[in-house]
Amino acid sequence: MLAVTILGNNSALPAYDRHPTAQLVTLDDQLFLVDCGEGTQIQLSKYRIKWGRINYIFISHLHGDHYFGLSGFLHSMGLLNREQDLHLYAPEPLQEILNLQFKAACTVLPYKLHFHALKEEGLLVKTDKFRVDCFPTKHRIPCWGFRFEQVKAPRKLNPEKALSYSVPSSFFDRLKWGEDYHNNGQVVRNEWVTEPAPKPKSYGYCADTIYDASLAEKIKNVDLLYHETTYLKELAERAASRFHATTVQAALIAKKANARRLLIGHFSSKYDKLEIFEQEAREVFEATDLALEGVTYTV
Repeated sequence: MLAVTILGNNSALPAYDRHPTAQLVTLDDQLFLVDCGEGTQIQLSKYRIKWGRINYIFISHLHGDHYFGLSGFLHSMGLLNREQDLHLYAPEPLQEILNLQFKAACTVLPYKLHFHALKEEGLLVKTDKFRVDCFPTKHRIPCWGFRFEQVKAPRKLNPEKALSYSVPSSFFDRLKWGEDYHNNGQVVRNEWVTEPAPKPKSYGYCADTIYDASLAEKIKNVDLLYHETTYLKELAERAASRFHATTVQAALIAKKANARRLLIGHFSSKYDKLEIFEQEAREVFEATDLALEGVTYTV
C-alpha cells in the first residue's frame, strides 16, 4: 500500500487554518515523515497517527516552514519514552542547529538519532521492501526532493483461503511477503493462498522549486507526484523571482514525467480560497487534486 497524508499544505505563513509543510508517507508497514513545519506534532495527534511507527524523517531544506517543528517533535518523542532508533535525512547544517538547541535545553534523547546529511543525488536508504532516493531542486537555498518506491510489492492475500488451511492470522503479513507456512511438518504453499503482487508503487515529492523541466526525469512514471504550487498562473513572474512554481508549471512537470496523479500544495497565504488552483492545474493535467490537510491520498 502507498498513501500520503497531508499534515500541512501552506507556504511560509500559516493562514486560513492551513499549516506549514508536512506530510506522512505510508509505504506498506513503514511511515515516513516528509518535512516538519511548525505544528506538525499537533497535526499528527489531531489525525491520530502513531508517532512510534515513524522511523525515518526527511527534511527538504532549511527554510523555517519546512523544519521549525522538528526539534519539538524529536523532544516530544523522547518524553514519550521512545527507544527505537530514528533516522533523519536533512541538509548538513541542521545537525549543528539541533545540537545547539538540545545543548541549550540540556536535552538528552532516550533513543539513538542517526543524522544523514544530504550532499549528493542518489540512493538514501534501501531495504528488501522499499527504497528512497533524493534529487536536488532549484530553490533559493539548497533543497531536495525525494522519491519513495516499493522494491517489492506485497502479494495479495486471500484470508478465507488461508484460514481454510488453518493458517493463523498472525502469519498473514508473512504470507504477503512470499513465505510458506510450516506447521508440524505440513506446508501451506504461499501461492495456494495468495495472488501475484501488483506492480510496485512510487511517490515523488518535489519540494520548493522554480519551474525546472529536468525534474521530470527524476520522478518519471511515479504513481503519485507532489509538486509545490505557491502561486496561480497569473503570478508566474513573482513565482520565478521567489524560486517557486505556479499551477500550470506543476501540471506541466506531471505531464512530462508521465505521472499517474498530481497533488499540489504549498499555497501562498495571499489566497484564502483554493479551488482555482485545482481548476488551473487540471487545464493542463486533469488528474490533479489539491493537497488538503487531514486527507489521505491512496494509490
